Amino acid sequence: MSDSIFNLNYFEIFSQPVTTEPDVNLLKQKNRELQQQAHPDKFANSSDADKRLAMQKTSLINEAFETLKKPVSRLQYMLTLKGVDMNGETDTSMDGAFLMEQMELRESISEVRNQAEPLDVLATMLADLKSKAKNLTIEFSESYELDDLEKSREIVRKLQFISKAEKEVNEIIEQLEDELI
Repeated sequence: MSDSIFNLNYFEIFSQPVTTEPDVNLLKQKNRELQQQAHPDKFANSSDADKRLAMQKTSLINEAFETLKKPVSRLQYMLTLKGVDMNGETDTSMDGAFLMEQMELRESISEVRNQAEPLDVLATMLADLKSKAKNLTIEFSESYELDDLEKSREIVRKLQFISKAEKEVNEIIEQLEDELI
């Protein structure tokens, strides 16, 4: 593996086009291949410089894989490819209706244990969140292609809320299932 890997974006490292929906199986396969090529153990008898380089390559591959396999981080990364910095976010304004919807969702999540069939309610919430995330991802793809980076950034911020809610719902589902065992 050549040092040119350091000049590639994450999608290029994995031989994927810049897309909201990369081929996950191809990502996993390519990750295994790259890890085998760059793994520091292969360089145990090499110079310290070669060992260090192998470690840097492995670290880059890990970071790229983790970024591309997670939908929100993947979209954030896509924005960085167009010069948008999502990490230095200071603008806290957001669509009021969306925020109200999120507050209501959080309230529903916090009260779900009081429902007659909390697992059914959570399953419905999760399906709804996944549907919203899918629709927002499609919307992101369209705005990204049109270089409407402000709209794309706003969509990613909404997806961050939805992703966090999905995580909370999944955690409660796990807790409730554990309690049933």
